[in-house]
Amino acid sequence: MGIQWRKSSKSADDEADACLELAEHDGEILMRESDNPGVVIHTTRAKLRAFLDGAKEGEFDNLA
Repeated sequence: MGIQWRKSSKSADDEADACLELAEHDGEILMRESDNPGVVIHTTRAKLRAFLDGAKEGEFDNLA
């Protein structure tokens, strides 16, 4: 079975609107940009959780 990529329901459906996609494969979390699917970042659940917690606390708001 192939990798099942998922994107946020907050992402637009328009093909011109790129978004981040996540998947789980072989115990890793994979992340890619929909407009550049050949570049895949591999990480762990713990590292993704740390990032998401920081994002929820506003640590990266100055980048958006």
